Amino acid sequence: MIEFFLYNYIGDKMEYKIVTSSEEETIELAQNFESEKFPNMVICLNGELGSGKTIFTKGFAQAMEITDTITSPTFTIIKEYEGELPLYHMDVYRLDEDSSDIGIEEYFDKGGVCIIEWSDNIKDILPKNRLEIKIKVIDENKRSLTINAYGKEYEELCEAVLWFHFL
Repeated sequence: MIEFFLYNYIGDKMEYKIVTSSEEETIELAQNFESEKFPNMVICLNGELGSGKTIFTKGFAQAMEITDTITSPTFTIIKEYEGELPLYHMDVYRLDEDSSDIGIEEYFDKGGVCIIEWSDNIKDILPKNRLEIKIKVIDENKRSLTINAYGKEYEELCEAVLWFHFL
């Protein structure tokens, strides 16, 4: 069962903490966020290798009725998928903060959903309003997710998903 621990204002953002106990629960959480998706949505995923960033993306994509196999785009940087909305899956692990010349920002306003793995590597070009999820490995199956909502639209997203599904 997904555990919802706390929420709190940290400066100008709302922060939530959740613990999942399996890949299936991480997928369920992603699917719950997908149920409230909107055009130009940006989800930033950070965490060590193997923490579940791509698992989250797979769950989100499944809920968007994307049937393609979802893999991390480590060497291609961006993979585009067609679903209910376009999904732009990015892995910016190999990029540094001076990556503004490759056009990632153009995807933020293309009407789809951007899910960015390793987004801390490009934090200077991320949109002000976004959802950030930091995934921490607790043990083989258990993950702690710290979710930060930047902007009213993302605060409302978290309220709709987290309050409705977990409280």
